[in-house]
Amino acid sequence: MDFTSLIGIISGFGLIIYAIMLGSSDFTIFLNVPGIMIVIGGTLAATLVTFQIRDTLAAFKAGFIIFAQDKQNPQVMIATMLQITKLARREGLIALSRVEADSPFLKRALNMAADANDEDYIRKTLQADIDSLKMRHYVVQDVFKKMGSYAPAFGMLGTLVGLIQMLSKLDDPEAIGPAMAVALLTTFYGSLMATVIFLPIAGKLKARTILEIQTLEIIRDGTVSLMGSNNYLAVYERLSSYIPAKQRKLPTASDKGDEKPAGRR
Repeated sequence: MDFTSLIGIISGFGLIIYAIMLGSSDFTIFLNVPGIMIVIGGTLAATLVTFQIRDTLAAFKAGFIIFAQDKQNPQVMIATMLQITKLARREGLIALSRVEADSPFLKRALNMAADANDEDYIRKTLQADIDSLKMRHYVVQDVFKKMGSYAPAFGMLGTLVGLIQMLSKLDDPEAIGPAMAVALLTTFYGSLMATVIFLPIAGKLKARTILEIQTLEIIRDGTVSLMGSNNYLAVYERLSSYIPAKQRKLPTASDKGDEKPAGRR
């Protein structure tokens, strides 16, 4: 589980609620059911008009996944590809078809390598998969970006509704203050949801997409490299460009041995 994202949202709401309680002992003045209905209902309605229902559901599912799953580590995939390179060097490319992999993308890449497909064909095929993933993830991120812009807009719309209702009661001066407070609450709700929920989730999904794409590119380049040279150091030098120079570790003699790759039975 990615506790960083969870802590961020919880602390964001917690600090805002704490600041509200410091300034007012009556927390109920910040609760307005019609305002919440306008902001949440309007935002969802506008989102469904903009996107297909399957894209919206996929976005909500992805928003949950960023809390449920840890982020990918490119260095782990580099280590896996190096182990696979040793296997291919020791037993031949045909042995790659017997490697078990949790990633369907990695399994497909290894199967194509085991079938001795052309390097250029493998590169183009895997790149097409990566490009397709980029587009799917872009739509998911855009759902939350749009919700982040719709929520404040509907907050302002709710404020206008409240102001109209307030102006209709100008003959009662005592009702103007409370009515104004209620009118401003919808703007508060819209800004809160956009800045604490929707936009941060969109940013988090973008960061996760970058890491996932990097991992897939490591698989693509690692597969093509081991088919070309099948040399451990050559594959390492090609894949090490995906990690910062300070984190790179030159393989030792034991790393280049004949150990069985992790995940192979």
